[in-house]
Amino acid sequence: MAHASIPALDVLSQGILAGDRKTLARAITVAESTLPGDQELTDQLLRKILPSTGKSVRIGITGVPGVGKSTFIETFGKHVTAGGKKLAVLTVDPSSQKTGGSILGDKTRMEHLSRNPDVFIRPSPSGLALGGVTSRTRETILLCEAAGFNVILIETVGVGQSETEVRNMVDFFLLMMLAGAGDELQGIKKGIVEMADGIVINKADGDNIKAARQAQADAAQALHMLPPPASGWKIQVLTSSALEDRGIDDIWRTIRDFEHQMKRSGYFDEQRRLQIVRWFDERVEGRLKMLLSEPNIQSIRADLIRQVSDGALMPAEAAALFWKKLMC
Repeated sequence: MAHASIPALDVLSQGILAGDRKTLARAITVAESTLPGDQELTDQLLRKILPSTGKSVRIGITGVPGVGKSTFIETFGKHVTAGGKKLAVLTVDPSSQKTGGSILGDKTRMEHLSRNPDVFIRPSPSGLALGGVTSRTRETILLCEAAGFNVILIETVGVGQSETEVRNMVDFFLLMMLAGAGDELQGIKKGIVEMADGIVINKADGDNIKAARQAQADAAQALHMLPPPASGWKIQVLTSSALEDRGIDDIWRTIRDFEHQMKRSGYFDEQRRLQIVRWFDERVEGRLKMLLSEPNIQSIRADLIRQVSDGALMPAEAAALFWKKLMC
C-alpha cells in the first residue's frame, strides 16, 4: 500500500490535536472525499489520532420534520458549553436525488451557537447514504473528539425507514416529538421508539403546555407496552421549550445520568465495541458494492441475467456461477 504524504499527514494530525478548527474542517472535507488518495490519507490520519478519541459522549437527535431540532440544539448547546464542555454539532442535510446537491444551511439556522467559540458546527450532505447520516459520520466523530470536543451531537435528516442507523454510532439516542400531532407515538415506527434512550415532547410552551403534558403521559404509558431495554435503563419522557429555555437542563442531566449508569454497568463500553464491529461491516459492504460496480463484473452479471431471462439458467444456478466467477 502506498503511503499518504507525510507532511500532509503531520500537518493535519498536529492541527487537529491542537484544536485548530480550520484544520479540523479541512480533515473532515478530506474524509468525505471519494478520491482514493484522500481515503488513504483519512485512514492513516485516524490511526494517528486514535489515542485522543473516545472521550466524548455521543448524542443522536431525531424526530419528525418541524419538531424543532435545530432550535432545540441551539438552546441545548448554550447549556452544555456553559458547563465547560466543548460541543461539536454534526448536522446532515438531505441531498437532492436528482442533482445530489444540498442546502447546508444549518449554521444559518443556529446563528447564535455558530458564534460560540466552544462550538463547532459541521453541516454535511447525506449523499446516497441511508440512516439519516453521511457515509463518513463515524470518521467525523473521531476527528472532532481528537480536536477536543467532548460532546458530539448528531442531528439526523428525520425519521425514516433507515433512520435507526444513527443508533449504531451514538451513546444516547434522543427522539423528539410534538404534542397534538396524532396519537402518542405519531405513527413513528415501533423500532425507533424501542431504540430511544430518551423522548422529548418539544414546543411545550404557550397554549401547548397542557397538550405537551398529555403527550408526555401518553408516551410514558405507551413505553410500558414495550419490552425493557437491554441496558436496564428506564427510558425518560421529558418536555422542553427551546424558545422559553425550559426543560433543557433536565434533558442534559438525564443524558449525564445515563452515561454514568451505563459506564458503571459496562454497557457503555460494550456498545462502543459493537459500534466498531458495525463500522467494519459497513466498510466491507461498501467495498463489495464498489467491486460489483466494476465494468467487468457488470458484464458478467449482464450475461447471467440474459441466460436467466432466456430460461437457460435458474436464478440459483446463475447466482452460484456469478460468485464463482467473482472469487476467481
